[in-house]
Amino acid sequence: MSMFDTIGKTAAPAGRKPNTLLKLERMNQALRHEEPDRVPLSDFFWGSFIERWRKDLDLPATANPYYHYDLDWIVTVPNMDPWIRPFETLKEDAVEVVVKTGFGAIMHKHFEFPMPEMRAWETDTFEKLERAVFDDPGDRRRFLAAGDNQIAGVGDGFQRNSPPWIDTVKSLWPDFPVYGSIIEVSECLTRLIGQENAMMWMAEYPERMGTVINRLGAFYLEMAKAEMEAGAGLLDGFVIWGDVAYKKCTFMSPRYWREFFKPWVAQIAAAAHTAGLPVIYHGCGNVKAIFQDFVDMQIEAYNPLEAKAGMDVVELRRQYGHHIGFCGNSDIQVWETGDRDAIRREVLRKLNAAKGGGFIFQSDHSVSSSVSGHTYDYIVKLVREFGRYPIQLGEFDQTL
Repeated sequence: MSMFDTIGKTAAPAGRKPNTLLKLERMNQALRHEEPDRVPLSDFFWGSFIERWRKDLDLPATANPYYHYDLDWIVTVPNMDPWIRPFETLKEDAVEVVVKTGFGAIMHKHFEFPMPEMRAWETDTFEKLERAVFDDPGDRRRFLAAGDNQIAGVGDGFQRNSPPWIDTVKSLWPDFPVYGSIIEVSECLTRLIGQENAMMWMAEYPERMGTVINRLGAFYLEMAKAEMEAGAGLLDGFVIWGDVAYKKCTFMSPRYWREFFKPWVAQIAAAAHTAGLPVIYHGCGNVKAIFQDFVDMQIEAYNPLEAKAGMDVVELRRQYGHHIGFCGNSDIQVWETGDRDAIRREVLRKLNAAKGGGFIFQSDHSVSSSVSGHTYDYIVKLVREFGRYPIQLGEFDQTL
């Protein structure tokens, strides 16, 4: 019996709403490459999109797309900062706030712009990186205490003193399948030293950098295990965040990635599987050169499959069959046009990949403020109408 036959078949704990259990079974069936009642649907939303969505649809200030559309899953993030500490405020006025975080990153959050910018790093030499000593990966504050947290706190919004991760999990658990998550080494390096330094030091000191990568990999593996323990009985799956590519190819050579990065992804995935949790790997960019590796690691589904980086879920389904699931790939740039005909064509074509299960409908990254509330509302209705099994797509039907 393969991993795909056993994941998601553990007994669900009592106390959840019947509709939540239906959503959980829908997700698990899709990840086992079975056809549920309909294609699961969710997404990652910018805070600025949610504000626009409320205004466009004349919704109250408390409206939330996960609840409004009764979406099928949601992801949570604990404190993954190497150093658990409050943000150090370096500048704050009506225009922007500049803070140093628990990654040692100097982050400029300009309130007019959607995303922050990292301009400098506390760990600014290779020698400092080699000598760096981090806080305990299993420190319970990561999961059970409120506090500043770079990933949760500095994005398209700005939040101090993020609530305890476990409280967030418990608040969502009655209504959604809840996934925990962890970054892997590539994501850590981007925040800890910056992407330019990461790539330069891999080139200049490949073996010494490999030693650092292995140390970071072990650090986040232990953190992932501690998170699963802290959330035992409340988690339904696990996301590994691991951007390793851009529009054309991987940042590092596939050989280098396989030697130093892949083993830690594999071990985190194995730990999640041991805990009975399916795994969705989130990696931006064009990862065609290493896609088979995720199949080999028995990752249940790959996200986000960026269309703008040349990823196409229908072609991937033809190439890989049902050896791996897919989560995402609906082209956000098409959504941003607001063109209903183009959006219908995009959504229905991608739904071909849902035949036989193994597909979760989402954008090819996240829903930005360039997407109108009316457009997202239309997309949800399309997926709910045409994503019912058996899949019937009319003129957009394709043979896989």
